[in-house]
Order: sequence, then structure tokens, then C-alpha cells
Amino acid sequence: MLGTQWIVKTLKEKGITTVFGYPGGQIMPLYDALYDGGIEHVLCRHEQGAAMAAIGYARATGKISVCIATSGPGATNIITGLADALIDSVPIIAITGQVPNKLIGTDAFQEVDVLGLSLACTKHSYLIDKPQNLPNALEEAFYIANSGRPGPILIDIPKDIQLADLDYQQHLSPSFLKPHFNQTSLKFDKQISISHDEITLAQKMMAQAQKPMLYIGGGVGLSGAITELKDFMELTQIPSVSTLKGLGVADINNPYYLGLIGMHGSKAANLAVQECDLLIALGVRFDDRVTGNLNEFARHAKVIHIDIDQAEINKLRQTHLGLQGDIKQVLPQLHQKVSIEAWHKRIDKLKSSHPTRYDHPGEAIYAPALLKTISERKSANTIITTDVGQHQMWTAQHMHFNHPQNFITSSGLGTMGFGLPAAIGAQMARPNDCVICISGDGSFMMNVQELTTIKRKHLPIKIILIDNQRLGMVRQWQELFFNERYSETNLSDNPDFIMLAKAFDIPGQTIYKKSEIEEALNNLFNSSSAYLLHVRIDELENVWPLVPPGAANENMLDKSSKE
Repeated sequence: MLGTQWIVKTLKEKGITTVFGYPGGQIMPLYDALYDGGIEHVLCRHEQGAAMAAIGYARATGKISVCIATSGPGATNIITGLADALIDSVPIIAITGQVPNKLIGTDAFQEVDVLGLSLACTKHSYLIDKPQNLPNALEEAFYIANSGRPGPILIDIPKDIQLADLDYQQHLSPSFLKPHFNQTSLKFDKQISISHDEITLAQKMMAQAQKPMLYIGGGVGLSGAITELKDFMELTQIPSVSTLKGLGVADINNPYYLGLIGMHGSKAANLAVQECDLLIALGVRFDDRVTGNLNEFARHAKVIHIDIDQAEINKLRQTHLGLQGDIKQVLPQLHQKVSIEAWHKRIDKLKSSHPTRYDHPGEAIYAPALLKTISERKSANTIITTDVGQHQMWTAQHMHFNHPQNFITSSGLGTMGFGLPAAIGAQMARPNDCVICISGDGSFMMNVQELTTIKRKHLPIKIILIDNQRLGMVRQWQELFFNERYSETNLSDNPDFIMLAKAFDIPGQTIYKKSEIEEALNNLFNSSSAYLLHVRIDELENVWPLVPPGAANENMLDKSSKE
């Protein structure tokens, strides 16, 4: 069996039915094996698009996804995708071609040290230097991608290894023949023991707290602990907030859930955390966009931090109790009722004092109100992907999700150009569910070539393009913090987006006024094919509230502050 045939065999055994990629010289042997290998290949039109489509597939399913690229520029083009997957803990495996072993280090055509480049943006990387090492590397890659905190793996395979004819089975370590290696769901290596004394201390801290808060991160969804968290919230009635990647985890109908926290979080959420005396952090990184001034973040609170990744505990915020373990296993052990009636009244007051308002003067379309309407009209299983910028924050603020797999956005890296290929991956993963990509006119152009992939695969992805003819979030910061010096954020030379979509056989329309929204959304949702809704909005509309960089979270700016 050739090395490439073994790769395809292994992928199929691991449950991989779809891969994303782009062929080239040093990966051609693998593409030859894929030709009749029984795995669907999605030809993206840029390797970055392939990597981000793999991320979308993985995040929409909770399973490992695979992308493929050739050596040199093909491999370097997936680096951003790997970095995105690393910081957001997404299990993807990238397989890259490499020049033959005898040419490595000679500056051969399309040779790049991809292993070296990948070390900072992968959970683990391989360069296969001997054919007998291939079987175990593939098995290890699938295991490591899903063990503990998930993450991306790179396997760089020289062309001569791909073509090596070998009995690969005899080189497979016996430990990899155990049944627990043949599935791709996120269920590996999470049984980490937490002592009885630690659980008792956590319960004592909860019992003593007068103003406890739950700080919900993406780790809850990765752990598969959504049911456990909802049970915990219902029993304890402890108020809660979510990070960007934690959205979709908490029950939005819980009366003590306050929504998004951080730089663009709600006033009620930020103020509640600033007042709390116990912060229970679940699968979070204490990211700077959440905490604001770290020294001022929840400064009155003791901290219990539960995380699968020991490296995150005490990395930024020093904890009073750090529990390394699987949230799904830990939370049920902390069940107990707490008496916090006065805190509940304070939470009610915060929510009523800082409501979200959707009244907006004039006929121009108000993006937050539009997104709220879309949220109300979409089905429960609709997947929303976004790009990065103002539209991303408006989506997080004004749309609701019933599962984190239904909200796919570049949280940690903030990758413009993410939304469209991520939507492709999500639609391939869940063909019977509606997928909507919400993008901005800046981000959309960064991977616009993937409209071809939508056309080729006949994907019914709906695109809502919010266009203010500006690089909106950067322009907002220039307005607020750089004395209105608008350097290189004017995008008034955008193309005709409807004509552009038409070139890819994608119908669409442009709307300018509130009165046009209802009919336009009917056209969007009723379309059996892909559809582009181009929404023109005021170039000066900003995202509020906003915590200025370096400020404490209670020092939020809003529209009235600017005025």
C-alpha cells in the first residue's frame, strides 16, 4: 500500500467523510488517492479558505475536520487558519505536502519549513521523515487533536513518503488498535481527579458568597457540559455572563442571565461582575477583551477557575481555587442551593436600568434592530457565522443562540475573511440546516473567492452583507481614540456586490430603508439557493457600549457619552 492510500484509509476509519483543500505539486500523490478514495473533497479557491472551512465544519459538529494543501505557498496560506483554530480550541488536522526528503534544506522549488512555521500556531506538528513513522503519526494526530483542550495538528508529508510502498499495518503501534481511537467526537482524556477537599472548599466558598457570578466561556461547550451547566444554573440561580465563545451555552430565558461581558458586553453584565464577591470561571482565558483592566476586573471577588487546561489557571488572574478538570464532571459535584435573594434583586435592577433599545430615528436601517429581527425569524437550528468587526459585535449583542455550535465566529484571533469559508464548512457538515453568514464590506472581500465554492457545491448559504463603506471598527476607534484621523478606512470604492454575486450565479438585492427589511428577509429565507442581502447602513453608526482600552469594565462609553 502506498503512503497516500494509508492516509485515505485512516481518514475513513476515523469517520472523516469530507475534506477541504487545494491541490499542488507536492501533494498530488494524495490527491490521486482521493480521486476514487470514497471521501468527498471540497475544492476551496484559496488554502486559507480551506482551513477556515475545516474550522466551520469542526465547530458546527464538534468533530475533527481535515484540510489539505501543497508545500510552500500552499502550506503558508493555511497558517492563519491554524492560528485561529489554536486560540479557539478547534480540532482540525492539516495535511501538507513537502518536497522529497532528499531536497529538504536545499531551497528547492516550493520548499518552506512549514514545521517551523507551525510550531507557534498548532497544538502539535509532524514532519514525516520515514514511511514507517506515518501510521503512528496519523493516529497520534487524531488523538492529540481531541485530548484535553482540543486544537489543530499539522502533518507535513514529503512526496517520497506519500509514494512509499510499505506494509504500514505492521508499523502501527499496538496501543493504537484499541477501540477508543476510532471516533472523532470530543470525549478523550478528560478524567482528571479533583480531591474531595477541593470540592468541599468550592462549596464552602459558594455558600459564603453574597454576590456570586458565573463567568461562562467556550470551554463549557467544548466539554459537552451544556446540560450540566443549565442544571447548575437552575438549581443555584447564580447569575451569569458569557464570553463571545460562550454564547449559546446558557439558557437565555434564565432570569439571571445577563448576556455578553467585556469590551462590547452589556452594561448590566459588566457592572454585575464588577460588583460580585465570587466569580466562578468556567472554561475561560480571562482574555483582555473580556476583562478590560485586569487589575480592576471583578476586584472584590474571590475566584474559582475550572478548566481542562492547567496552563490557563493562574495564567492571568490569580485564583483562590483552581480546579483542573472536565467541567462536565466537575459541575454536578458542586450542586447546592445558595441564598442570594438580595443579589437577585440587584441583578433585576441592573437589567431594568440598562435595557437594550432598538428605537432609531429616520428611515435608515439600524443594524442592531435588523439583526434582532433576523434572530427572531431564524429557526432554532440555524447556524450563524460572522466575519470580524462591528457586524460581529452587533451579532453577538443582538442575536440569540441555543447552542454554541450554532454561532461560529473568530473569537480569539479576530480573523477577517473568516465568515464565508466557515459558512461553507458548516453547510457541508449540516446540509439540512440553514446557514447564514453575516459579514461586513471589509471582511467580505478578504475571501470573496469562496463564492465559487458555494456555486460549485450548490450550497444554499444566505449572506447578509452589512455595508457602511468603511472599515467600521477601525474607523470607530479612529473616531474615539485617534482624534478622528481616518487613515485608510474609507471603502467607498467597494464593488457592486449584487453584480459580483450574480457573476457566481447567486441572486440578491440591496436595501437602504427600514421599510424594505420585511420583504427582503422573506426573499432571503424563501430562497432555495444561496442568496446575498446587501444592507446599506450609516457610515457613522458605532457599536455601543464600549469599554476603552485599558479601562475598567464599569467605565463604559455609550452613544450618549460620545454626544
